[in-house]
Amino acid sequence: MRGGSVNQPAAFMRPTWQGLTVACAIADDDANRLQSLGVSPEVISVTGDPAVDAVAQRVSAVDVTANHLAPFYSDNRPTVIAGSTWSTDLKRLLVALEIVRTVVGEIRIVIAPHEPSDFGVSNLRERLEKRSWSTRTLKEVESIASVSGVDAVIIDRVGVLPDLYTVGHVGYVGGGFHRAGVHSVIEPAAARLPVIFGPQYRNSSAAIDLLKEGAAKVVTDAEGLADSLLSWLEDTKEHSYAANRAFGYIHAHKGAAERTVDALTHLVGP
Repeated sequence: MRGGSVNQPAAFMRPTWQGLTVACAIADDDANRLQSLGVSPEVISVTGDPAVDAVAQRVSAVDVTANHLAPFYSDNRPTVIAGSTWSTDLKRLLVALEIVRTVVGEIRIVIAPHEPSDFGVSNLRERLEKRSWSTRTLKEVESIASVSGVDAVIIDRVGVLPDLYTVGHVGYVGGGFHRAGVHSVIEPAAARLPVIFGPQYRNSSAAIDLLKEGAAKVVTDAEGLADSLLSWLEDTKEHSYAANRAFGYIHAHKGAAERTVDALTHLVGP
C-alpha cells in the first residue's frame, strides 16, 4: 500500500480488508493506514517500495552514449532537471530560474512537462523564449547531437526522464504545488541528485524520508526555490552531502521487490 488518505467509502470495504491474509506496506505510515482500514496487524509486513529496485537498476544501466544523453556529457554545465512539472510548478520555477541565472550565468534547465503534448511543449517553449532562454526540444537535441549554446531543453516524450536525471546537478520534482501531490522523487535520488519539491509531498513516503535525510528540500514559493537551487549549485560541499544522502537512501531501501515476492510466496505456499 502506498501513502494516501482513508476516505469514507473505505468503510464499505472493511469486511474485505479484514479478510486479507497478507498485506504489504511501503512504510510504517502505510502499515498504520492498513490497520485503520481493518487489516489485522498480524498479516501486515513493511516490505518497502519495489519501485526503488526498478529505478536503481535502470539508472545503473544507463548508456551515456545514447543519443538523448551523449550531448549533455560533452557540454557539461550546471544543470537542473525538472521532472513531471505542472503549470503550478512552472509558475514558480520560471521565476526562480531567472533569479538563479543572475548568479549562475551558465545554468541549463531540462524540463519535462507532466503531459508532453505538442501544445504543452510549444507553450512552454514560448514562455521560456520570452524570458530569453535559448531552447531546443529533446528530439532536436538528438537530431543535431549537440546542446551547445542551449539554455533550456524541453523533454517532448515520455519514458526518458529517469535517464536524464543522470546528467543533472539538482533535481526538481513536480506535483508538489498540485492537489495530486509530488511525483516520483526516487528517480532523481537514484541518480545521486539532491531533490526539491513543493509543499504537497505527504503522499510520498520517499519524499518524507529524503527530507529527514537532508537529501531534499521543500519550498513554498519562487524565492525559496531559487535559494534552494543556489545553495546546491554554488556550495559543492553541501551539494555533495545531499547527493550522497540521496543515493544512500536508495541503496538502503533496495530489496523491496524480493521481500514482496517472499511475502506473496508464503501466501501461496511451496
